[in-house]
Amino acid sequence: MSKQAHHTPRPQSTAGVVLFNSAEEAWFWFIQCQQAKHEGAKITAGMNARVRPCEPADILLALDAVHRARKIQFDHIKVLKHYGLRLMAPDPTRAREVRAARLWAEALEKLDEVLVAKKIVKPRIVKSWWQTEIGKLQDNFLLELDEVFA
Repeated sequence: MSKQAHHTPRPQSTAGVVLFNSAEEAWFWFIQCQQAKHEGAKITAGMNARVRPCEPADILLALDAVHRARKIQFDHIKVLKHYGLRLMAPDPTRAREVRAARLWAEALEKLDEVLVAKKIVKPRIVKSWWQTEIGKLQDNFLLELDEVFA
């Protein structure tokens, strides 16, 4: 038996890491990295102005996982690529882009779930039903107070 080299990853500091605000932001970043790579740029971790929580390939791997889990279809990927290269989301108000906008939203919703779980994208803060109801009650109470003291 020969001894194989044992590789242990170097611990990396999470200080200064800037998470993406959304899957869409992560996707556009990935597309820009790929374009730079195709133009000859050498992508090196930690050499950017902002330290990101992943490598560009991690976004592609997450998309591949979503696709292999059959949560999105190849049409979703084509839309992500097409509009990603344009660096703009499809406009749902344009008749020609309505279907693309739906596919775009569906794909990014599924990708967002994976990227949040991998701590690449910030989790969205969603108010629960009761938090929303309390907010409404507070607003109504304040309106009633205004009427009383007016």
